[in-house]
Amino acid sequence: MSDSDLGAVYHRWDESRPAGQFGYEGVAPRLNVSRAPGLWQNIRIIFQAPKFDAAGKKTANARVVQVILNGVSIIENAVLQGPTRGSAFADEAAMGPLRIQGDHGSVAFKNIQYSTTVTTKATNGSEAKGWVEFKPVYVKVGTEPELLRSFVDIPGGKRVTHAINVGYPHNISYSYDLSNGTVFQVWKGGFVDGTPMWLFRGDGNTTAIGSKVPLNDGPSLAILDSETAAWPDTLDAKYGFRSRGYELDEKGYPTFKYVLNTYNVDDKLSSDEGKSLTRQITVTGPVQKSLYARVAIATDIVEAGEGLYSVNNYQYYIQIDKSLKPVIRTSAKGKELLIPVLNTDKGTTPVQYSLIW
Repeated sequence: MSDSDLGAVYHRWDESRPAGQFGYEGVAPRLNVSRAPGLWQNIRIIFQAPKFDAAGKKTANARVVQVILNGVSIIENAVLQGPTRGSAFADEAAMGPLRIQGDHGSVAFKNIQYSTTVTTKATNGSEAKGWVEFKPVYVKVGTEPELLRSFVDIPGGKRVTHAINVGYPHNISYSYDLSNGTVFQVWKGGFVDGTPMWLFRGDGNTTAIGSKVPLNDGPSLAILDSETAAWPDTLDAKYGFRSRGYELDEKGYPTFKYVLNTYNVDDKLSSDEGKSLTRQITVTGPVQKSLYARVAIATDIVEAGEGLYSVNNYQYYIQIDKSLKPVIRTSAKGKELLIPVLNTDKGTTPVQYSLIW
């Protein structure tokens, strides 16, 4: 990461300094949680202006108190001793305009809001002895994938009790629900915070360290009576679902296995050095009924061409193999992107698509 990356505090510039040192005092983000090009980013900046006395002498430097990019704090308490490069003014002031600079390529802005006062919520502490310091328990990923079983809380007040978190090298991770064979969230950044599970009498829960993208928490495969039939919320006994665990390949990447009705299913996700996650679902056994894979459910799903689909107003992309024939349909829960599982001379066609964010 450098001070030219998204969310960074740009460097200052002085051409009187030695060659190669014109740029100085920039602050790089601590994590790369940027979305892919073309997707909306969300950034929140808490800035404290410099202070001056009555004579105009500066008494305190400006500070970037915090930068939160896509829900993750990437910079905290960065001191600014002077204007950064590209500033509209050569000197500092206690008040000034908000300047949006867009001369480094195509860019769009929306939902700009500001406040001159930052308010925070405060609560009474529960411990009579005051604040209790503790060391957080972070799980990191090395040169091989890291797998961790835990509970995972998701939006809507739900708790996934049969979750497994999978972290890959290059800072890309996902959570998988073993009870219905689905990927319910993905993220970039760190892996997981195990403090809620392991500190004191933990509750078995972990949280992702990074910028999460929530996906659907329903089953990924289902047998439908028709293309318009409702998608099931769970896979109970009547669907013949049974988890068969997972297998690791020679590099430590898992393939999740389960039985659905009379079909054996292999489900594997791979990554191209952290740029995306590619999922391949392989069904063994001739498909005698209408078997579908649901790859997305959202408020809106828009085809962008060449097998690319934007989901939830450009929250993330899905890239589908061109050999497949996806269907966008409207259900009671919103838009759904389905791929039929078809028979061929060589067996069923694998369902393959990539998640890009």
